[in-house]
Amino acid sequence: MTWFIIIGGLSIIFAVFGILIFISAEVLPLFRSASVTEGKSISIPDKEHILLGVDEWGDLPFTLDRKGELQFLNLAKGQPGERKILDLGGTTISSNEYDPRKQRIAIGTEDGRFLLATVAYTSNLVKNERGDGQREVTGDAKIDLTLPVGVAGKPIIAISYGDSGGDRLAGVIQEVDGKRQVNILPLISKKKGLGKAATVTVGEVYDLTAEIKGTPVSIKVDERGESALVVTKEGEVEYFFKKEGKFLLRQRFKPFEEVVDPAGQSIATMDFVLGDVSLIFTNHRGLVRKYSIFQTGETEGADAIPIRKYGKVLDFAAMPGDTKAFDASTRNKVFVVAGDKFAAMLHATSGTVRWQQPVPYQVQSAIFSGKFDKLLLADNDNRLHSFAIDDPHPEGGLNAVFGKVWYEGRSEPSYEWQSSGATDDFEPKLSLIPLIFGTLKGTIYAMLISVPIALLAAIYVSEFMHPKFKMIVKPSVEVMASLPSVVLGFLAALWIAPLVEDKVPSVIAVLLTLPIGSMIIGFVWSRLPSKTRILVPPGHEFLAFFPVLLALLVFSWVVVGPILENTMFTVKLADGTVIADFRLWWSDWLGNKPGSFEQRNSLVVGVIMGFAVIPIIFTIAEDSLSNVPKAMRSGSLALGASRWQTAIRVVLPTASPGIFSALMIGLGRAIGETMIVVMATGNTAVMDWNIFNGMRTLSANIAVELPEAPQASTLYRTLFLGAVLLFLLTFVINTAAELLRQHLREKYKTV
Repeated sequence: MTWFIIIGGLSIIFAVFGILIFISAEVLPLFRSASVTEGKSISIPDKEHILLGVDEWGDLPFTLDRKGELQFLNLAKGQPGERKILDLGGTTISSNEYDPRKQRIAIGTEDGRFLLATVAYTSNLVKNERGDGQREVTGDAKIDLTLPVGVAGKPIIAISYGDSGGDRLAGVIQEVDGKRQVNILPLISKKKGLGKAATVTVGEVYDLTAEIKGTPVSIKVDERGESALVVTKEGEVEYFFKKEGKFLLRQRFKPFEEVVDPAGQSIATMDFVLGDVSLIFTNHRGLVRKYSIFQTGETEGADAIPIRKYGKVLDFAAMPGDTKAFDASTRNKVFVVAGDKFAAMLHATSGTVRWQQPVPYQVQSAIFSGKFDKLLLADNDNRLHSFAIDDPHPEGGLNAVFGKVWYEGRSEPSYEWQSSGATDDFEPKLSLIPLIFGTLKGTIYAMLISVPIALLAAIYVSEFMHPKFKMIVKPSVEVMASLPSVVLGFLAALWIAPLVEDKVPSVIAVLLTLPIGSMIIGFVWSRLPSKTRILVPPGHEFLAFFPVLLALLVFSWVVVGPILENTMFTVKLADGTVIADFRLWWSDWLGNKPGSFEQRNSLVVGVIMGFAVIPIIFTIAEDSLSNVPKAMRSGSLALGASRWQTAIRVVLPTASPGIFSALMIGLGRAIGETMIVVMATGNTAVMDWNIFNGMRTLSANIAVELPEAPQASTLYRTLFLGAVLLFLLTFVINTAAELLRQHLREKYKTV
């Protein structure tokens, strides 16, 4: 039997550590950097290409020159592919903008025309010499739209195009008589009839030239067609926003204003990352900076509508040279910057460098494949270099999981958990800090309610209650521990939460009057003559006190609670009416913050989770108290101590190791509770000690999110990280508890 116990114990230890190793193995990839491996490089036939594009798979990139000749490059075969010629109408390209998501090229010509071209890729499965299926990608290109814009015959030196599906907007900069003119052009589609293609015309032109200080060199229109940004030669950015049919100058800022060197103040590249909310700026001194648009606290108009402006969010690690090329991934917030003998991939949200490497050439252009598995770099010697990317978790890392992150649209860095969204450009927010906070919050409220009740009950049952009642009470409390947590959560959500919502003052009244009333009753009872007290046999006192306490509870709930609400928790409405409503009073007292008072809140969780923890603490604590040798009680009573003095000063310290174990086991039960928290709270990951709003715990988060998380995804591994934290948290608590229990055991052991 001894060997059986030893082997069984060791097996449990190995199993526990095996589980830890398994879940840790799922977590480790979150903290790895990107793996980028150089592949083939091929020669580019176009000696002066102005654009580099690529298909979704990264198999058939293309280049475009000023004459409109589009050259496909077959990376698999390492040679040029087909060549397509765009009909430019006898002119040449003076500016362009490429949208890899829609495979669309906006073209500005030397004679002042705006063209839209699309590149169409087709993927086919063909058999190779061995008979295996192999993907073969073919490409085609055509001009979809040609419009005269601005001043006829004048070259367009910069162009940008945004199309949300409804609003279509083009921004152009033209060289007119030695001056640069900036125009915003709404494109209007008019349907002709059934089966006929719509015609596109230019609407009212917005001339922004007078508003711009300095010499404009580039323009950027967001994909929603709501705003335009103009970059000047002096390194300044002019932000225009569409409002009531006009484009108004909303902001003017210099991204590199603090740089003393004038060349360092000028902007080398400016472009959006996925979502068109954040801008990445680079300069000629290797600085990389992120600006994002968010509410600044300013308002406009009679309705005080919040104004959104761009502000500096993040400074990235400085690059070793001048930046020549930039591209943003269409799958995530990663972007690449490259230039004079360097290339680097960075994550726009966390600010981490996913990959950086020196290269033996000067990079002229760079682009990601649509699937974010390849990176293409074109150098100044007209060679195209391909790199294979393995970076499945760019949103991961220590900073993203445990640090404050400045997310898009936020006015400051924050801890946030929001794993899913409604749009493709949604940015996952995977901070575990709100979940750790929620775990601690729920545990603390549950322990605040359960510990006093369980310990005082254990002391009374073991020291004061008659044994015949103890034989009924203790098993009844132990049966409570067998109640499924899902049933308790169901009761909390559908019965306790609606009941407490309108009766918070009554709850406060009960919490105040019952303890105070109990002490008063005990004080009065202790002062009664012995002839009166002897009428109630020892251990039967609760039979006399219970009706009084029950009446006091009902009185507090029905009478004192409403009086308390009518006198202390009143709110004055906008029309001057004063009403008594605790919910409104609480929200007003907290400044009317969203979520100040929710029906399913921490108070409900504390009550019902305390109900689940009470049996565990009570049972173990009562056993520890009952196991104190009777000789110690007898000796204390013989020396003149009262039963209460004996219980507090002799029995309680002696049983303290067991009581401490009871508290730690109850704490572990509260930390790991899942179903009660899922059902009885709003399950929102907020960081607020407010007892009347909800929270989300680590265990509840795993239960809610894991069934929907794609296997091996960033969310999937982050949930496993939450499991590791729960494992470590309980391990640390149990270890500390055992050490302290041993210390107390040695201190209060009996000889």
